[in-house]
Amino acid sequence: MRFPLQKKIGSYLKLAELIFFPSVCELCSRLLEFPDERIICRSCLQRLKPRRTSFCLCCGKFFDDSGEPHFCRQCVLLRPFFSVHRSCGLYFGSLKDTIILFKYRGYRVLGKALATFALQALGREESLWWGVDNIIPVPLFPEKQKKRGFNQASVLAKELARQKDIELIEGQLIKVKRTPPQTSLEASDRRKNLKGAFKVVHDQGIKGKTVLLVDDVYTTGSTLQECSLVLMKAGALEVKALTIAQA
Repeated sequence: MRFPLQKKIGSYLKLAELIFFPSVCELCSRLLEFPDERIICRSCLQRLKPRRTSFCLCCGKFFDDSGEPHFCRQCVLLRPFFSVHRSCGLYFGSLKDTIILFKYRGYRVLGKALATFALQALGREESLWWGVDNIIPVPLFPEKQKKRGFNQASVLAKELARQKDIELIEGQLIKVKRTPPQTSLEASDRRKNLKGAFKVVHDQGIKGKTVLLVDDVYTTGSTLQECSLVLMKAGALEVKALTIAQA
């Protein structure tokens, strides 16, 4: 009696998998043939390539040339509250499409693939990882997280923390103010929009520590700036930041 029951359960699980996970790649419509393929095929994931041009040594902004990394004019004039930020690539092409599927289509399983890509791109970046004590995701306003079903930054941060064996800190940095989407605002209004939006509820794991902030997309840096300011005021020794893509 046991084996028919197990077979029936297996059939139900397979049916559930077909319902919740498409059998063709969401990017190229190729049949997903391998057991570990979810949402996107291996070939499309292999097309995710890190950006290899020059960049700002502080804010991580990509330059169009392939020269040596150097500080951008803005960071020379006024350093951000985070000491270093790095992105894996531009918010464009396959990387953008993958993030959209992950963030807006609810395919949170892609968080593992994106975190793995981030470590392939930035895992040996000593300026980013050296001395990091804890990893902290950029929080969402509770209502927005409930509507989306998950915090994409949290999914990424958990996987990065697991693969790098660094402690994950959640719940200390929270978003306390509902704000309009940053994409709907001019660059000059984004920082103003986020002023007072984040709060540290207690400093355990933050005070005297070097923390790595994690988010999905970097545009003007306003979100990282405001979070870093709040963390520094809570006693963080240093704040670094990682994002998957840079718009």
